[in-house]
Amino acid sequence: MTHQLNEKIAILSVKKLLVFDLDGTLTASKHNLDEEMSFLLCKLLGKIPVVVIGGGNYPQFKKQFLGYLKCPKDKLKNLFILPTSGGRMYAYTKGRWCLLYENTLTIKEKEKITNSFRKAFQDAKYIEPKKTYGKVLEDRESQITFSALGQKAPLSAKEKWNQEQDARPKLKKALKKYLPEFEVRLGGLTSIDVTKKGIDKAYGVRQIQKLLSIPIKEMAYVGDALYKGGNDFAVVKTGINTVQIVDAEETKYLIKKLL
Repeated sequence: MTHQLNEKIAILSVKKLLVFDLDGTLTASKHNLDEEMSFLLCKLLGKIPVVVIGGGNYPQFKKQFLGYLKCPKDKLKNLFILPTSGGRMYAYTKGRWCLLYENTLTIKEKEKITNSFRKAFQDAKYIEPKKTYGKVLEDRESQITFSALGQKAPLSAKEKWNQEQDARPKLKKALKKYLPEFEVRLGGLTSIDVTKKGIDKAYGVRQIQKLLSIPIKEMAYVGDALYKGGNDFAVVKTGINTVQIVDAEETKYLIKKLL
């Protein structure tokens, strides 16, 4: 583990709330939360509030994260879930997960986004992979997501496509021409996410600030893509302290040190 990460741990130790990205930070991309991470998060929830934010929709969070978080219910009151990059927020209240807000796209907005993807594919001369796994364009209610290999692609295939064929920067540029009134950003290894204007992970951080009345300076954000253009980069504009990690193993190391 890097010296820089150890220095960041000292900063995190005095924070009142921690925000974690999901894919690539708490789990591998679209992989289930493992037993060790579940244990560590439960211990952390006994000490401070924790927010988990990601590009997936709520059913994906349930399948990938909540379904494997073996944690006493009394600790879940300290956990907040923000699917679709902050487009929605859920809190555990009265024994169940309750929706606190949502920024659902209208039917017309969804149609415009979908049609714009088709135009961008043509403009960028995009060549579809020969094999895909599941939906390539997915309606997540608050977000439309393009996944080059499909929603159910194995991690190894996504990593290979990302390294050898990543056409997303070109597609994003073409899309922004047609969708100036929306947020268009890269997500994970193979995705492009589109939400309403102003809806991103920074928005999610600000909503948590309002809900819990915890100043952003007393929060920290942990993610694997905090570099410019990365899907976590939006939070930087809030002024929140950030910790760049490489993968879930580094996140485990960080939480262990905090505990």
